[in-house]
Amino acid sequence: MSDSDVLKLIPRGPKGRLFTGHVKDFQADPLGFLQRLSGYGSIAKIRFGPFQKVYLISDPDLIKQVLVTKAKSFVKSQDFNSLKPIIGEGLLTSEKQYHLRQRRLIQPAFKRSNISGYGQSMIDITNDYVSKWRNGEERIITQDTMNITLDIISKTMFNLDFKEGYNTLGPPIETAMRIAVKRMRTLFNLPLWIPTKKNRDFKQAIKELDSVLYNIIEQRRQDPIKHEDMLGILMDARDEEDGIGMTDEQVRDELMTIFLAGHETTANALAWTFYLLSQNPEAEQKLFDEVDRVIGSRMPAPEDFMKLPYLQNVMWESMRMYPPAFVISRKADEDVEIGGCHFRKGDMIMMSQYVMHRQPEYFPDPEMFRPERFENNYVKTIPTYAYFPFGGGPRVCIGNHFAMMESVLIIASIARRFRVKLAPDHDPITPYPSITLRPRGGLRMIVEERKPDSG
Repeated sequence: MSDSDVLKLIPRGPKGRLFTGHVKDFQADPLGFLQRLSGYGSIAKIRFGPFQKVYLISDPDLIKQVLVTKAKSFVKSQDFNSLKPIIGEGLLTSEKQYHLRQRRLIQPAFKRSNISGYGQSMIDITNDYVSKWRNGEERIITQDTMNITLDIISKTMFNLDFKEGYNTLGPPIETAMRIAVKRMRTLFNLPLWIPTKKNRDFKQAIKELDSVLYNIIEQRRQDPIKHEDMLGILMDARDEEDGIGMTDEQVRDELMTIFLAGHETTANALAWTFYLLSQNPEAEQKLFDEVDRVIGSRMPAPEDFMKLPYLQNVMWESMRMYPPAFVISRKADEDVEIGGCHFRKGDMIMMSQYVMHRQPEYFPDPEMFRPERFENNYVKTIPTYAYFPFGGGPRVCIGNHFAMMESVLIIASIARRFRVKLAPDHDPITPYPSITLRPRGGLRMIVEERKPDSG
């Protein structure tokens, strides 16, 4: 290969600052920066700091190489180390053989048969929560969806009710996650052993979480009764190869991972969905018509999930426009070639769902909310990684079926009784990219009672 051929394979990108590279541009507007960066081609190059080379891949076939066919050449990127003090070696942060073993042990908790068993709790919790809503009142829907999903994960995982779940785990989780996000977005962090106020608060929050979780695990170990919640399934799990189960520390790490990933992502997806429906009355009416036809005035049931295809498409379209996980990053664990480009060990790769889901090549009029675009198995007609709200490959979200069923049953339970409208004096809605993509400043919305048309 000649020198000129090699040069053709070198990705382009915007010029960065001498020392910080493109960190400040990314921090100022992550979504806009990623979209602009995708304009440089299927692989674009930037820097985080003086030495960290970063590449944004915006081609579905190349994304598949990173996440699937050459997944063994990559590990989670360095920024996830900020989460390790909270979730330890859980599925989100663990690597290689350890990750594969843990995934085998956890998989039974997310089998379709077990998820179906959780469906009734999802419905009951939602109906109990909205029974306190009053016609015409203004609510912070982002808080409501967070409360509902937190209640559901507390019940299905620990068999705790919402008050117990939130009072014991809510405050320390909020403190730990707030600090972890800041550490993820900062170029240089002081080691945790340096006793700054932020470090002390971080370690104290984790200590409180550990105390609660290990206490729950110890009580369950001593309980002779077999429990059918996620904790019970995790504690009973045995590796099919060596017959060994999880230690208390491993159970703790997976519980923390499921707890964090299992409510915030779904809560944000639901909040965005209510906002999008409020802005698209035709889609909202089609959803009401389907819910009224399938459920009418009776209570929803878990089996209704499969009878609500339009509502499912509403969720798929909502996650297209505002994917809770808006970017995935990996670090090359060895020298590897992707799409004719040579990546060195230590190089960072980013792949953005937010960017890919707005590619007009796969989604015409990408800024328009059109649930109908997902009809007739449309996703199967485009490249797999043009649309990947739950990630992909061996690290695909293990709770994707749980989250989809939960979202549909929650919306069906609410839509059966209420229309949710954006407050008329609301500020413009903009997405805030934290660890997940949430509406900046929350959503103030008016709930209006509606009578199901069962005829």
